[in-house]
Amino acid sequence: MLPSKLILEPLLRGWLLEDIGRGDRTTNAIFTEENKYQKAHWLLKENGVIAGLPIAKQVFQLLDEKVIFSEKVREGEYYSSGTILVEMEGEMDGLLTGERVALNLVMHLSGVATMTRKYVEAIADFPTQLVDTRKTTPGLRILEKYATQVGGALNHRMGLDDAVMIKDNHIEAAGSIAKAIALIRGNIPYPLTIEVETNTLEQVQEAIDHQADIIMLDNMAIPEMIEAVKIIRQANERIKIEASGNITLDTIAQVAQTGIDFISTSATITKAPWLDLSMKF
Repeated sequence: MLPSKLILEPLLRGWLLEDIGRGDRTTNAIFTEENKYQKAHWLLKENGVIAGLPIAKQVFQLLDEKVIFSEKVREGEYYSSGTILVEMEGEMDGLLTGERVALNLVMHLSGVATMTRKYVEAIADFPTQLVDTRKTTPGLRILEKYATQVGGALNHRMGLDDAVMIKDNHIEAAGSIAKAIALIRGNIPYPLTIEVETNTLEQVQEAIDHQADIIMLDNMAIPEMIEAVKIIRQANERIKIEASGNITLDTIAQVAQTGIDFISTSATITKAPWLDLSMKF
């Protein structure tokens, strides 16, 4: 789901101001009234999944609402190098001043979507779903998580306020999983769920005993993961099971074969290269 315009516009304004500073000196010096209006297109220079074009459109229209931004491809689809993604018309100051911010966003988000699609396709034969994490670029989380959705993944929690996840440091601070769950259960609003990160089968059992809604198997070896899934399913089939920790394209199918519900990884964002594209007049 594309983030609301109310959320996007302040972000885009800030990024444009960062780039423009006191004005685009090059563009303003070159173009006169006679040569101001131009046509342009966006060219894809490598294969990949496209994400962020509706956001790029908002970049240009913040600078000049008369800019025509015509998308020639569908968001979330895979395209080959050489594809024309967008055709544009407008005054050169708006087109050139917005070019870098718009291209940067689409190249980065398309890279995330492309990497995400690779992970999703690697587990396509299993009922397991891919989810992202909070390992995102500060200031870009909502857009990077949008791009993972475009690539076919689900979003994990957007921040610390929309779900409870009891991690190793929380367990250490509370004294045990049991104490952490007891402290949290009386202090969270309905209907937040409680997820517990576990590293051992003993912790898995403790999370089951104290009615965790989701159990994460963190950095477990495959044989131990198989046993953990068996224990959880036998105890309560309603508990969701998530695996995380050092998930790669080489290992993700093995993890999905264990029968878990979700696999979370930061790699779809942190290891995604930008997808190369350019704007040509």
